[in-house]
Amino acid sequence: MAADSTLLLSLVEEYVSGLQDSKAKDSVTGIKDGQFTVLQLVEALGTSLTSSQPHTRARGVKLLSEVLQECYGGLTEREGAHIFLYFAENLSHSLKFFLLSCCHFLSTVDVLIAFYENRLKDHYVVTPPVLQGLGALAKCTVLPPGSAVSMLRSLFQDVHVQSLMLVERACVYNMLINLMETREDELKGLGADFVFGFIQSMDGERDPRNLLLSFQIAKNIIHRGYELGKFTEELFEVTSCYFPIDFTPPPNDPHGITREELVLMLRDVITGTPRFAEFLLPLIIEKLDSDVQSAKLDSLQTLTACVAEYEHSHLSEFLEGLWTSLRREVFQTSSDKIESAGLAAVTALTSCLSRSILNSESEDSLCTFLELVLKDCRHHLSEPDLKLVWPSAKLLQAACRASNRASHIVISAVMPSLIEQYSNRTECSHRRTLLEVAQRFIESVKTSDPSENEESVFLAFRPSLCSMVFSALTETNATLQVTATVVIASLAQQTGLLRESDIELAVDHLTRLLLTENDNQISLAVVECVGALAKLHPEAFISKMIPKLKTEMFTEPIEQDNSIDFSEQHSHHALRQRCLSALAAVSTQPSVVQESTPVLLEVLGSAHTGSVCFSVEEVVSACRSLQRIAEQVQDSEETGRCFHDVIIPRLLSLALQAALQGEGSSDRCSPLAEEAVLSAMVPIISTSCSRLQPTLAGVTAARAVSLFLQGDVSFLPDNSFPSHIQLLKDQQGDSWRQSQMVCLLMGCVCSLPRSVEVPQMDRLLSQLEDMSCTCSHPLSYISAAKCFAGLVNKRPLEESLDRLIQNTMKRVCSELESPSSSVRTQAFTLMIWVAKALLMRYHPLSSALTDKLFSLLDDDELGPSVADGFSLMMTDSADVLNRSCHADVRIMYCQRFFSENSAKLVQGFNAAPQDKKPNYLKALSNIVNKLPKQVQVTELPALLSLLLEALSCPDQGVQLSTLSCLEPVLLDPPPALIQQLEALVTRLLALISSPAMNVRIVSLRCIHAVSQFPVHEVLPFRARVLRDLARPLDDKKRLVRSEAVQARADWFLLGSPGGR
Repeated sequence: MAADSTLLLSLVEEYVSGLQDSKAKDSVTGIKDGQFTVLQLVEALGTSLTSSQPHTRARGVKLLSEVLQECYGGLTEREGAHIFLYFAENLSHSLKFFLLSCCHFLSTVDVLIAFYENRLKDHYVVTPPVLQGLGALAKCTVLPPGSAVSMLRSLFQDVHVQSLMLVERACVYNMLINLMETREDELKGLGADFVFGFIQSMDGERDPRNLLLSFQIAKNIIHRGYELGKFTEELFEVTSCYFPIDFTPPPNDPHGITREELVLMLRDVITGTPRFAEFLLPLIIEKLDSDVQSAKLDSLQTLTACVAEYEHSHLSEFLEGLWTSLRREVFQTSSDKIESAGLAAVTALTSCLSRSILNSESEDSLCTFLELVLKDCRHHLSEPDLKLVWPSAKLLQAACRASNRASHIVISAVMPSLIEQYSNRTECSHRRTLLEVAQRFIESVKTSDPSENEESVFLAFRPSLCSMVFSALTETNATLQVTATVVIASLAQQTGLLRESDIELAVDHLTRLLLTENDNQISLAVVECVGALAKLHPEAFISKMIPKLKTEMFTEPIEQDNSIDFSEQHSHHALRQRCLSALAAVSTQPSVVQESTPVLLEVLGSAHTGSVCFSVEEVVSACRSLQRIAEQVQDSEETGRCFHDVIIPRLLSLALQAALQGEGSSDRCSPLAEEAVLSAMVPIISTSCSRLQPTLAGVTAARAVSLFLQGDVSFLPDNSFPSHIQLLKDQQGDSWRQSQMVCLLMGCVCSLPRSVEVPQMDRLLSQLEDMSCTCSHPLSYISAAKCFAGLVNKRPLEESLDRLIQNTMKRVCSELESPSSSVRTQAFTLMIWVAKALLMRYHPLSSALTDKLFSLLDDDELGPSVADGFSLMMTDSADVLNRSCHADVRIMYCQRFFSENSAKLVQGFNAAPQDKKPNYLKALSNIVNKLPKQVQVTELPALLSLLLEALSCPDQGVQLSTLSCLEPVLLDPPPALIQQLEALVTRLLALISSPAMNVRIVSLRCIHAVSQFPVHEVLPFRARVLRDLARPLDDKKRLVRSEAVQARADWFLLGSPGGR
């Protein structure tokens, strides 16, 4: 113990006299380890605490405070009694008298608080460590009752907070926050005195760090129900003096405080209670007169926030002033943000007034406010030139959006004028404007959410609105017709507004436009409109539109002198495309799907038989319409059965008929045997299979496998197929027409949920492997490889899977290692797809496959293809191995692949012969270009030398891919890039003369980004860059010239007066 006492005395002496701050940590460690106690520390500090020198007393108190910050939780009552007796016997007369008057306190915390409170009256140099100690005690969870009040009374009475340094002020604010969290009831017992003390403490605060803390305290006072008493205005004044916040953080601010943080925290304070309304609203009106855009925006957003808490009585006095300011900001705005904020404030203000409860003696504040709005806005809707029609309409629509009651008042006042104006005006531009305004009113009322049983506010104007819309649809002006389609869709959203006859008439008009108008803008608008209407009124489309579309699609152009005019043929083709798009758009309800899909299937059937002449492009469009239906239709058993029982079997049947028709026949080839059509069928099947219920999915899998393995055609319609069909066998002649159907098998079995078991899996995989390695038809062997990979990806992790992969790779490697093999490309295709399948699921064997792929970069024949293959591995595939097909895809598999293999790629590049290095550069570029931008920025410095080398590669694909990697990094360049500036600028300037336009554009963007590097680094290159950038100014491509102008302008200003 004597040694410990000596050690403690030594620590105290070195800290107090030697000014060695590290000894405080040693003292804390000693107390925590039990070498000595807080009482012993107080005894050792005795002479320091009673010294006549203020700085010595300050050091002693600081040591005690730093120890308490770490050890306040371990204080005991027994220690408190000893500390009390020690203080009473050894300290100065005034402090001894003070402590004896507090002798009924025996806990350690009480004694220490009494000591610290007394020291607040000491010399000013002692105050900071005293506050530090009080802050530590405020965090004590066993703070005795009444201690919090005692501490704050002493603090508010004896300390002028704003005369303290920043850290000490922060200590005071943190102490207040801690006490408000743990001793709220005691602080509320102080009444308004607590609020007054806080006001004195923060009045004049300027540091943003401390402002955040003080705003937090003020927010707690307001939101937790502290008594404000007669200090309401003072609390508002002491906080609102910072409104609006004008703070720009310094560059590289280590504290990370943003203007947005301060704005939101202050807004929570000044909008937190209606008692501030009489002070805040005049302040907002005043600040809206500011020329500073950020101040206007902050004021408008604050107004929106505060009225959500106010009642109409708080606003009535200020309505006219608020409206004048809001009107000005919308009418004379120069910023979309301010206009949006102003309109949001109008909506919030109207919503607040709409909540008012009327009685016989009260004024209707909502009517008063809306009268002001209507008085200033309504007449603009009928001015001859319609200059202010949109600002006025936006303000009125913002009021409508607030409540159903407000919308009734505004619509009743405005709509008759709009209808009259539309009838009186003849110019299409004016009519379109009025129709657009009416549509915005309809949209704004839709969002006000009237009760279900309440009639629409537009019901009284239904006949006039319908007349306006239908007359607009018969006009010849395209923009007017487009606007009319939007209005129809908006009217249909109003429950019960349009009658059945109105819907049928609208469908007739839309059908007419679809069939007669060749304008692409009109057709797109009509398709969008019918899609919206069909969700609500499917019956009208089933009975009226679909039959007409079918008739027109199956009507062929009239021949004249055994020939068809080209323009007429083109027009008829465009008509069919519009009809196909419309059929897809209306097919969102199961009842419509039952009627539209047979029409689309009939298009495919007629194209196959030749009974009606459909081009390949039209057949592809029909397939895409079926795909869109599969994607958008509501999931239900009815739609699932439609695809399972009708659509998928019909597609397989037509594809098989087309494949068999072409074999050994010199007749016309069915368009359904074309690769484009089969590729368009795949997403129909895969999308529908991915959404099937498990039972139906299992049946679909069994049917597809039996068809391709056994030739079972029993489930197909039009079952007139020959026996012994072998779709997965490699045959000679035209057998590719059958083998390419494997892409449809892929769509069926690779999109099923992983819980669905695919029958005869081993046999299926074996035949897919054979086709992949032996077939010479590209679509066939590529689809077989993708199907094989898709099934391997979903197969459970078992020994059988490892054996399968090893056997497959043994076969593939034998083909790849044989230079004379005729199927090396097929073997490589299978390998790259299997490698992707394993990589995505983190299979252990994936690394062996990728190593083999890296070795193939040196192959004379396959090297370039392997480099391109890495792009395939890193990119999501549209038809297989993606999440929508329920593939096993682990997160960040691309990043993992890069981190595991980038070093191998660099080693391979360094060891490769000179003529093979471009393959490595292309592979690296393809891999890095597919990584997320954040990863690129992190990883590129290590690969920078290789990427700069890639810019010199003659392959334009490598150049473009590398430039795309570098562009985001140049916006925030790492030091390694600046060190390579000479090489970077040289290569970029060489590429601005590339034959490829895209390379020229991206290289100009990169050289433009380099101009933003530190001036002293890039200034030496200025003359050279300006000279070389003169050439692309005369480039034959406008986009290149545009980029060159922007880049050269910034380089020209570099180092110039007024520039950087």
